Order: sequence, then structure tokens, then C-alpha cells
Amino acid sequence: MISKNTICLWFNGTAVEAAQFYAETFPDSAVGTIHRAPGDYPAGKQDDILLVEFTVIGIPCIGLNGGPEFKHNEAFSFQVATDDQAETDRLWNAIVGNGGQESECGWCKDKWGLSWQITPRVLIEAIADPDRAAAKRAFEAMMQMGKIDIAAIEAARRG
Repeated sequence: MISKNTICLWFNGTAVEAAQFYAETFPDSAVGTIHRAPGDYPAGKQDDILLVEFTVIGIPCIGLNGGPEFKHNEAFSFQVATDDQAETDRLWNAIVGNGGQESECGWCKDKWGLSWQITPRVLIEAIADPDRAAAKRAFEAMMQMGKIDIAAIEAARRG
């Protein structure tokens, strides 16, 4: 059953592949029902895979094989709060190592162009520190990073 509020992500024929990767990579993720087109449509033919229901870290999603017209961009991203460096490294490396692309400040893109923020909870706490000088040091350290280095964030926060 489709959730009341579901994120619909547009793919060019690779929705099932993406959903399977997300289910294998992220906790509390799974591939659900696959729906085939009841008739021809601009990006495919009758019986092609049109939609795939899936969950990413508990968030209900639909992958739509809509064709090449639209591309993902940084205006939408999944922000994943990580608990330690091992989890940060595992998720970042899974995305980047599977045809993805590194970016800055904890951001990366998967091979389908979808943006991810792999964000340690330590970073969120550091930039919200009531000691604004400590928050600024942590923020400035983050601005120099691709994948977030928790030890470097903690060191910058301490001064």
C-alpha cells in the first residue's frame, strides 16, 4: 500500500537497480512492489517496469522509470545522520565506490545523480554548539572536507 506521503524519484529505466542498491546499503530499507506499465508510455512499452515501491531508512519512496527528460540535482538530497566514523565511511564509500561522485561538506552523489549528505551527528552538534567560536571552528573545518572526518571536527571544536 502506498503511503500517504511518498517521495517520487525519477529514473531513466534504472529504478529497480537503484532501489536494490539502497536496500543493500542503508538500514531500514527494502524493495517493495514492482509495477509494470499497463500500456505504452513516452519512456517505455506495455509491461516495462514503470514504478518500484521502496523504502530508504524508513522513508517511503517510489522510483518512476520516466525516461531521460529529468535529472536529479542538489536541490533534493537525503541527509543521513551517522553515529560514528565507521558508519560514515561505510555509507560514503558505498555511494562513491558504486559509480558515485564525491562532493564537499559531506555531500556525494550516487551513480543515478541523487545527492546524499552523509552527516555525522557529531558535526550537527558541533555547528549548533552554544559556544559560537567552537561552532565556527567546526564549521570552518567542515568547509574544507569532502567526506566528514569526525576526529578533525572534534579537534576543531575543541580549538
